[in-house]
Amino acid sequence: AGMACAQQLARAGHDVHLFEKFAKAGGLLRYGIPDFKMEKGIIDRRVTQMEGEGVTFHYNSHVGADGNVDPREMLNEYDAVALTGGAEAPRDLPIPGRELSGIHYAMDFLPQQNRRVSSEPLNGVQEILAGGKHVVVIGGGDTGSDCIGTSLRQGALSVTQLEIMPAPPERENKGLTWPNWPLKMRTSSSQAEGAVREYAVLTQKFSGENGKVKKLHCVHVDDKFKPIAGTEFELDAELVLLAMGFVHPVHEGLLKLLSVELDPRGNVKANTLDYQTSRPNVFTAGDMRRGQSLVVWAIREGRLCARSIDTFLMGKTDLPR
Repeated sequence: AGMACAQQLARAGHDVHLFEKFAKAGGLLRYGIPDFKMEKGIIDRRVTQMEGEGVTFHYNSHVGADGNVDPREMLNEYDAVALTGGAEAPRDLPIPGRELSGIHYAMDFLPQQNRRVSSEPLNGVQEILAGGKHVVVIGGGDTGSDCIGTSLRQGALSVTQLEIMPAPPERENKGLTWPNWPLKMRTSSSQAEGAVREYAVLTQKFSGENGKVKKLHCVHVDDKFKPIAGTEFELDAELVLLAMGFVHPVHEGLLKLLSVELDPRGNVKANTLDYQTSRPNVFTAGDMRRGQSLVVWAIREGRLCARSIDTFLMGKTDLPR
């Protein structure tokens, strides 16, 4: 969203500065999507193009973090500010044993591997590796699939994916679902590489030895997600990856310092007509506004946000919708 917004504004003739908290630009495209699904040269090419068009990139600039860039000062320095920081507050699984080591959020695991592949330093963080371990991925979406493929490439002994939803049918009921997205069994390329998939499963607790996770204690659930008596089972697990989605943007730092209004779900409040926050010269787009979503939505919102900013600054715009 940020790159799409910046490129359009530069093409409209504005002096655009893009602030990125990490060492390279691209957000989830760079640090969330594994290289076996999308090579990062595509992003590098776009960054080079944008630099040629006049966009200034500021890397390792965590806006709102202690000792870094203060967003309140930016309001005086820039005529408009666009918030496109994504939705990075992960959904947790607060059950007994959660404090054991070896249980990690997917977005602590995946970026490490992307940094290894691109020879980017890990800066001394605790390494999360699946090699030689029984891995359990909790969550059935795209992020869960990325965890599976990455774990298998690191040499996991086994990978099991748990999904609380029931198993979808092998074929969709076209008369029931058309023209909506059909509900049917889908297998990602990563799942096809060797993951065991378990549906309608609830994890009740983690257990371990010497402070390290060793087992998941699970139960099957009914269509109302209530445990079914007598269906309890255990899974070996030396690495557990939580891939259950994100609840909203991180509120600490940037958003609290700017005091922008949030919607009931905890996202930055703005409509799709002008993408304007509760502060007139502050705009927002992408996951930070709409919640976790798809790359194509982020790009579209970034472009439309640029159009609104251009109108706000110039009174009119020639940027396309």
